[in-house]
Amino acid sequence: MTVPQWTITDFTHRESWWKNRGILMLNICLILPLLSSTLNGLDSSMINDLQILPGWQEYFQTPEGMNLGFINSAHGIGILSGTPFSPYISDRLGRRATMFIGAIVMLAGVLTQASSTTLQVFLGARVLIGLGIAFSINAAPLLISEVSYPTHRGKMTALYNSLWYSGSIISAWICLGAYDEAGTSSWSWRAPSFVQAVIPVIQMVLIWFIPESPRFLMARGLESQAARVLAHYHANGGDERDPLVLFEMAQIRHALNLEREFTSGKSYLRCFATQGNRQRMFTIIWIAIFSQWSGNGLVSYYINIVLDGVGITATRTKTGINGGLQICNLASALLGMMMVDKLGRRKVFLISNIGMLIAFSMWTVTTAVFSQSGNVVAARGMFETMHIRTTVPLIFVYFFFYDFAYTSMLVLYTLEILPYNIRAKGFAIMNLAVYSTNAFNSLVNPWALNVMGWKYYLIYCGLLMLELLFVMVCIVETRGRTLEETAALFDGHKVRRGIMERTDQAAMSLARMSPYPRLQESRVAVQTFSSASPSNFESQSEESAVAFST
Repeated sequence: MTVPQWTITDFTHRESWWKNRGILMLNICLILPLLSSTLNGLDSSMINDLQILPGWQEYFQTPEGMNLGFINSAHGIGILSGTPFSPYISDRLGRRATMFIGAIVMLAGVLTQASSTTLQVFLGARVLIGLGIAFSINAAPLLISEVSYPTHRGKMTALYNSLWYSGSIISAWICLGAYDEAGTSSWSWRAPSFVQAVIPVIQMVLIWFIPESPRFLMARGLESQAARVLAHYHANGGDERDPLVLFEMAQIRHALNLEREFTSGKSYLRCFATQGNRQRMFTIIWIAIFSQWSGNGLVSYYINIVLDGVGITATRTKTGINGGLQICNLASALLGMMMVDKLGRRKVFLISNIGMLIAFSMWTVTTAVFSQSGNVVAARGMFETMHIRTTVPLIFVYFFFYDFAYTSMLVLYTLEILPYNIRAKGFAIMNLAVYSTNAFNSLVNPWALNVMGWKYYLIYCGLLMLELLFVMVCIVETRGRTLEETAALFDGHKVRRGIMERTDQAAMSLARMSPYPRLQESRVAVQTFSSASPSNFESQSEESAVAFST
């Protein structure tokens, strides 16, 4: 008899998702945590865009060098200050409560920034905004990943980080509009700052109307509440006896029990307590570092300096290029989001890294040629025109490949490979790595660009080659698995088999007890599957995982 491939797709909704009221309402609810990424992109890009405005430069007396570096890194300092504490709140109070706290702190920071009268107050406001964002960006993606419908989880989690650029687009075009309307007055930068208050207010008002993570509820011993959430949003009609609800409840329960057996404690040391966890953290930390040390920081935070370096000095031209770049970034990130389940995580990373290396190398060559030709006065005008025409398109091409993986998958891959008991803390470590390297970039990049010029680009070329090697060796494919099955990939044969065996037991129970005809017909097949020999078990599990992706 042919061994069946019993996976979660046997229980999921197979028609158009918008025809299922529960899934439709769930995806509408998830817009709220998705806005945290938009807000992060808006705030992170705002300081970059404000630097282009003459009104901001004049009001704060044209900051340069280290002063400019401190302004750009203040947001990251705030995030670094709050990130170590955010997972404790996420695991103790829940994902929604943590988002609410973050929104309150962000709102206070935004209002302070918009009304700043001195550079010191402006810096303090930036730190306060970063502190609030630290709580929001820890809890929001956890909630999305843990409450999403099983077949939507990959795309929804990838969409979260991709929407960073929606905030970046809003920032770029609001600053352009403010410049057109207010010219060089202080309202050219105060008005965009006030716009940042909109999303925190929306989240504060609506956060308690969306569902809490069922995994958080079950970890706190609130299984009945978790079952109600899953029944309301994953089952059509809110039936707690629905096969999908019973299957998910069983798998989550068994995964949490296994995690308690193998690890204990609540400190960050838990993230490094086992060989599997150490492998996870090694992968996550290096992905986070490479996401900031791929050369993207040169344009993301210092586009004003980069465009000056290629001969583009007009304010409106700079803001137009920046706004267009953010739109292309969003399009590339969304394309990557749509490809994560079709191509798989590993292929998306490889395409991204190969494309970045080629584009950045060409960008470095054109910058070097322009720099050398600039010494010939008679040829300078011709070379400057050629440099602008080649460098600006290469910046767009480079960011297309960067966003294809590192915007769409940074959060997705991190959350997929982390088990629940260290998910919040492991994600916080990823954010610490991101914003530590980001803060380093903010302080060092302007100084290095002034001192080393185009030769500074060679360092990033070397890092991109190292990054490609890392992806080829260390990235494990995770497509086609539930959160519990994916997290078990790093824990060895015993844990993987425990997850699959207990999942299979749940499937058998469903076939015995369920009133649904489809499961009753499958009962004999399931019993055959569970009696398969241990030697065939792993290959069957792998086939089942592939079946899930289809």
